[in-house]
Amino acid sequence: MIDKIERNRKNIERFSDCINTNDRALAEELIAPTAEFASLISKEKLYGGAGYLSVVEFMRRSFSDIHWEIVDTAIEADKVAVSWICSGTHDGEFMGAAPTGKKFAFSCMNFYYFNDEGKIINDVAAKGLIGLLEDLGMAGAPQSD
Repeated sequence: MIDKIERNRKNIERFSDCINTNDRALAEELIAPTAEFASLISKEKLYGGAGYLSVVEFMRRSFSDIHWEIVDTAIEADKVAVSWICSGTHDGEFMGAAPTGKKFAFSCMNFYYFNDEGKIINDVAAKGLIGLLEDLGMAGAPQSD
């Protein structure tokens, strides 16, 4: 079991590199092709590394400098909980909103489930997108400049 925990620790660090560099080869290596993901950007389910990175690419079109930083992890043999800080600048249209040039940083939490080969088979995101929308003044309390 310790071997799986260490493997998952390394794979989640590599996954962080994958999403921060939009590395398609690494995504295909780390994410099972049958892994199914729900997303705000598609009514259809997304699958595998290419599906996951399509969400990253969507975010990069709105926030060209977007970056995910691992803050903390809790790791088991078949899952990893990751607390992230996501930051960037709103420099492209996002969900119909014109670029504001505003910087943002918000916390989010994801739970990644792994198969026996160490590939991600599911990603369950805790509520985090609302932090982005609040920083951009698109939801919640008005923001001061």
